[in-house]
Amino acid sequence: MHLRLAGVITAVAVLAGLPFLPAEGALGQGDSTGWGTIQGQVTKAGPLPEQKPIPAVKNHQDARNCEAKGPTVDEDWVVNPKNKGVKWAFVWLQADKGKELPIHPALKEIKQKEIVIDQPCCTFIPHALGLSEGQVLSAKNSAPMQHNFKWGGNPTKNPGGNVLIPPGGQIPIKDLAVDRFPVTVSCTIHPWMRAWVRVFDHPYFAVTDASGSFEIKDAPAGDYHLVVWHESVGWGTPGGKSGDPVTVKAGGMTKVPTIELK
Repeated sequence: MHLRLAGVITAVAVLAGLPFLPAEGALGQGDSTGWGTIQGQVTKAGPLPEQKPIPAVKNHQDARNCEAKGPTVDEDWVVNPKNKGVKWAFVWLQADKGKELPIHPALKEIKQKEIVIDQPCCTFIPHALGLSEGQVLSAKNSAPMQHNFKWGGNPTKNPGGNVLIPPGGQIPIKDLAVDRFPVTVSCTIHPWMRAWVRVFDHPYFAVTDASGSFEIKDAPAGDYHLVVWHESVGWGTPGGKSGDPVTVKAGGMTKVPTIELK
């Protein structure tokens, strides 16, 4: 899939006192003369998968608390039946190897120091989340029974750990490192529980919502790659881990063609 969008990249410079618009493609990778917003949607190809109740929950000692708010269902695929939008897909902007993404001045400082992942009813909420390197992942247990929080990724970068969290408890997990491999989260007391965390060294990432939509604001204008990853398919575009080309327009909206997961 080719995600490059045609259009004029809008950037304003002063030339002889008049506004000047560079020709399309004049802003190359690494230019920070403009910023724009990326919007798009991730959908599921083929038949719609059904979220089914997890049989193991019924026979577990904590079944009553686990299903206090309804059946516990699998989250391998969470697809909107109205538009086939896929929830919990990771989407991020990526520069060519050896190059860095320019960061908008307003985004250089991390404002939200802590991101919470909770376990109220034997599922992780959220099921997928992105972190900026330096943010703390706060493992919370708002359930009336014990959970353990086991996490791990690349053994050389995110070797992980396993901690017991009592009811009402909360434990900070620090120093998660940037890596192309996700960090897997699980609870061995309730073995069907699973979540995914990805850590980035820039703010240009998103997780799709219930309609499969995503938005990345204040992205640098120029030519980059858009990468998609979902737990059930892995890399979600033909470009794989390198992503597919996208041209970010300065001063406006870049609408990405629908990304279909197969």
